[in-house]
Formats: sequence, structure tokens, C-alpha cells
Amino acid sequence: MSDAHNEHQSFIRTPKQLIIAVAGFFLVIVIGIILLVIFATNKPLGGAGSESQSAQAVATRVRPVAEEGFAFKDVNAPKMLQSGQAVYSATCVACHGSGAAGAPKAGDASAWSARIAQGYDTLVQHAVQGIRAMPAKGGNPDLDDIEVARAVVYMTNQSGAKFKEPEAPAAGAQAPAQAAAAPAPALPAATPGTPPTAGAIATPAVAGNSEAGKTLFNTACTACHTAGIAGAPKFGDKAAWAPRIAQGTNTLYEHAIKGFQGKAGVMPPKGGSTAPDADVKAAVDYMVAAAK
Repeated sequence: MSDAHNEHQSFIRTPKQLIIAVAGFFLVIVIGIILLVIFATNKPLGGAGSESQSAQAVATRVRPVAEEGFAFKDVNAPKMLQSGQAVYSATCVACHGSGAAGAPKAGDASAWSARIAQGYDTLVQHAVQGIRAMPAKGGNPDLDDIEVARAVVYMTNQSGAKFKEPEAPAAGAQAPAQAAAAPAPALPAATPGTPPTAGAIATPAVAGNSEAGKTLFNTACTACHTAGIAGAPKFGDKAAWAPRIAQGTNTLYEHAIKGFQGKAGVMPPKGGSTAPDADVKAAVDYMVAAAK
């Protein structure tokens, strides 16, 4: 009876079963160690021994949310001129991709033929200076004239032209040309009986100056805001302006100065002009006042 009872209590009754049990035990331990190693090497740690406390990682975490989506340029770095395709994709496609405001679509030979016949120099001049509903430099004043010319070549060559893309000027020749072209700063006229102040500069127009706003509207804004081109709210159209006015004056100023691209249309920075920010704000005030 005693031997039979012991047999029921132990499942290892032979040396072979003992060897299998020991081997299985060690196999389980080895598999567990392997899994722990895989877990430790694949899962990044958040404390000591990781990169989470490095200066770069900390700076990324505490970076202001307002900086997200903005690229900061080094103004002292030499400018890298963009290709025609890059300029087209970033600036010109808004109108020349859809034919908005009567712009000839890129690749439409019939729409471009008459324009190509005017010649390369005329096309570039119109693109740089603007013509009719076409704002100067496509509404991007940061573009270099050569970049605009390259975009013209890119679009026209897709439509039957065979223009040669302009090369960047030599660095040595570019500096003197820029120095010679830079205009001298204008000084305000001295008031009679008052000695002029050294280094005095002209006082810019302030927002709310209806005359400055009206002047800028007639020279830069009227092309789109009179006919409603590219989704622009028409001058005096209260219904179209109401939701925009509801956004607040500061938002309208920012969109007008920096440019804006939304579902309803495209607004180039400063309407494609090089006017000072104060005049742009005055033009916004002028249009808002007419829509109230």
C-alpha cells in the first residue's frame, strides 16, 4: 500500500522522465531570458540610460507650439535659387494649375501660344512686375527675378516653347550689381525753420489711414477683390466679408501680410505688392469698413 501511494504522488518515475523534466525546466528559463532581452532592447527607456534626457530631446519637448510649421531662415546665408518646377509647385500652381482668373494652365499649348509669341523677355517682365490679374512674382515677393524666370520657362516649355532656363549670376558679379541697384534711403523733407535731424527716416503710414489703404487697394488689391478672383471676397460684399470679419482684425492683418491658402481661395502675401505692413493693414481696414 505504501509503494502504491508514492507512485500516485510523483509523476517522475524513471531516469528518462527526470532528464526530460530537467531539460524542459532549463528550456523555459532560456526562452524567458531571450524574451526579456528582446523586450529590453526594442522598447526605448524613458529614464537614465536613454536619450530622453539629452539637451536636444529636452529642447524638442519644451519647444513652443507656436513655432510648429514655421521655417526660420538664416538671413546671412547665401540664397539657394529654386528650380522652375519648385517655384511653380509652391507659388504658380494655385492659378496656373486650375486656370483661375484666366491664367493659362501649364501644358495647355493653345492657351500659351499667343503668349509665347510675345517672346521670353516680355513673359518674364509680366511675371516679375505683374499684369492684370497676375500679381507681381505670383504674389511671392521673396522670389528672385531669376526664380520667376525659371518658373516661366518651366511652364512655357511644357506648352510648346523652347526657352533656355537662366543660369544664376556669378557671385562676384552679383554683389556689385546689387549694391548699384540698392536705392538710397529717402529722408523726409525738413519743416521750414526746423533743422533736419541726422539719420531721420520717414514716418510710415499707420493702420487706419484710409487714404493709404485706398491707394494700396486701387494698385494691388483691386485685381482680385473687385472681381472675386481666386475666392477673394468682393469689395463691399457684406455676406462674403462677414465670416472673415468675425475672425478678428489681427487674423485679417496676418492673412493679408503673410498670405493665406484655404478651401475658399488663395491670398498672396501683401496681395503681391511690396507695401509696408502698415499700408497693408490700412487696406484691410478700408475693405472691412466698406463691408460693414
